[in-house]
Parts: sequence; structure tokens; C-alpha cells
Amino acid sequence: MTSQAADVLFRPFRLKSLDLKNRIVMAPMTRSMAPNGIPGAANVAYYRRRAEGGVGLILSEGTVIDRPASRNEPGIPFFHGDEALAGWQAVIDSVHAAGGKMAPQIWHVGSVNSPLTEWEPASGIESPSGLVAPGMRRGAAMSEEAIADTVAAFAKAAADAKRLGFDTVEIHGGHGYLIDQFFWSATNGRVDRYGGATIRERSRFAAEVVAAIRAAVGPDYPIILRVSQWKLQDFAVRLAETPDAMTDWLAPLVDAGVDIIHCSQRRFWEPEFPQIDGEDGLSFAGWAKKLTGAATISVGSVGLSGDFMGAFGGESSSPAGIEKLVTRMEQGEFDLIAVGRALISDPHWARKVKDGEPLNGFEAAKLAELA
Repeated sequence: MTSQAADVLFRPFRLKSLDLKNRIVMAPMTRSMAPNGIPGAANVAYYRRRAEGGVGLILSEGTVIDRPASRNEPGIPFFHGDEALAGWQAVIDSVHAAGGKMAPQIWHVGSVNSPLTEWEPASGIESPSGLVAPGMRRGAAMSEEAIADTVAAFAKAAADAKRLGFDTVEIHGGHGYLIDQFFWSATNGRVDRYGGATIRERSRFAAEVVAAIRAAVGPDYPIILRVSQWKLQDFAVRLAETPDAMTDWLAPLVDAGVDIIHCSQRRFWEPEFPQIDGEDGLSFAGWAKKLTGAATISVGSVGLSGDFMGAFGGESSSPAGIEKLVTRMEQGEFDLIAVGRALISDPHWARKVKDGEPLNGFEAAKLAELA
């Protein structure tokens, strides 16, 4: 594809205080290479290289809030404590020096265990109802006090992000982790105000997190929320089977203060409701934008032949065309596009798209290094 054909990807994007030079986002990808939870020189260089490569916005890997058992691997970075925050200060300063913009993704894994390690946190594991999947117990149900403390920890992390100079912040609310466990009826059987038969009722916890963050960062600092239908526990799960259900799920979160919804799909072009608009219908990000009026980020197998789950099984992917992406962006279906594995293999992917150069595929071996 020529650089002119891909021009839509390189139009500026502005929302509140966020001013991006293009529409390409580095997707948040767990690397688990921060010894003792502290970002070091290797992490700084990793993010700086993507800024130098021309990405409009970098989303960090998931970085955990100040709660017991908020992470499930020992190399996942903290976003709390003086030493970790000093490490993140070095990251954002380096990204800015390279002309980039960045957000930390703030996260709590809930009761999800890592498939890559047997490491366990020393403290008790917490989740909405002490479940990790339907009928599978792991950890304890959170008390209302624990919920309040978790909301406060998310807000503190967001306030620290703004204080350090990050350009925006993303909340991880998808993939079956803590916030998503509140959304999902199979892992939220609570009978208090954080449970309920409807997705709108089960969105209360997420809405409180967003509202607390909005209060902490003020009205002009953009808030991104990542959500997904699928879960690590079950790829086929759907929280919203209809547009009305999706509105009930997402509209309260936008009302609470979300500016950008990051809609995680395994393949960005797949229609969310094919029974309504056919096989070429709107993606998850397209429907979320249509129903809520919020800006959206799409994601999923951009520029590659295989989806990301294959990568964890050691599968590499060949380069694939981005014509479908360009068409959907030109139609205004979503505002930004997140790119993951292609940027692990090649920090200069965005620049190559802009210049019309051949693109690399994805090498699964790259997951083992922070290059």
C-alpha cells in the first residue's frame, strides 16, 4: 500500500488535552520483564524505540495498582511506590524526548492466574465472588471495604500518571480480569449493589472506578477504558448480545467520565452483530462509537495473517494488507487503531506504513525479549 493510500492513519487526533500526530496506537502487551515490579533501563529503551518509530500513542503493558494480589506474574510492573514511579518517570521522559505520547494501562488481574508461571502472590487473591470462571473457585469475594480501597487505588494510580506527565491513562476493564469479572454474570454473583441480573447493574464497580479517576485527574485529562466481550477464561463469552445490551453496559461508563473506549477484538474487521448488519457490518469499536458517542480504538490482527492467541502457542504470522483497515477508518467507523504484535517485531512499523515500505511479519521468538 502506498503512503498516500494510508493517509487516513496519519491524520491528527485531538480530544481534550490529548493531541496525537496520527491514529496509530501501540496496544498494551504484557511483557512481564520488570524485575521486582520496577521498570528499568531496558523498559525505557523499549518504549522509546516505539516513539522513535512514529507511533501516535503508546499504551504501556498492564501495570498494577496498589492492591494485594493485583498482579499474577513477578515481572509485571507496579504503578505505585516511589521506586516504580521513578522508573515510569524515566519512561515517559524518554518517550516525550523522542516525540511520542503515552498512557500507562492501570490494572488489577482479579483472580486470574497466569498460564506462563506457577508464581502466586503472597497475599490473598480477591475477586467479586471468589470465582475465576463459571463454577471455578479461586480466592475470596471482596468486601465492600476492599472494593472501596480498590477504587481509591485506581484513582491514585491515575493521579500519579498525570503528575508524572503521562498524556492520558487507560483502565484495563477487559479480558476476564478484575473489572471484567464484575461485568460478567458468571463471575459476579453478588447480591449487594455491585451485583445484579443486568449488565447495567454489574457495571457499577467500573463506573465508580471511572468517576473516582475523573475526580482525581480533572475534567480535561482524557480517560481510556479497555473492554472486551471475550475472556481469557472463555473466548466465546459475550456480555452484550444486542446493541441495547451494549448501551446498557457502556453508556453508564461514558456518563461516569470515559472519553475513549478501547474495544478489544481478536480481529478488528469482524462484525459485532452480523445478524443485524451482515458480514461486513460494524466492528465492536464501530458499534460502541455509534451507541455512546465516545471516541473508540479498535484492535486485532492488524497487518498480520494470524490472531494474537496463536503467538502464545509459538505461532508466527506473515504480513497482511491493511486495505480493510484504511477503508473502515475512512468511513469513520472508529477513531484510532491499536497495533500489537507487529510493533513487537518492528518498532518502525508506523513509519514504514507512512513511507509505503514493505512490512515485517511477527516472529513469536520476539515475545521472549524486550527489543
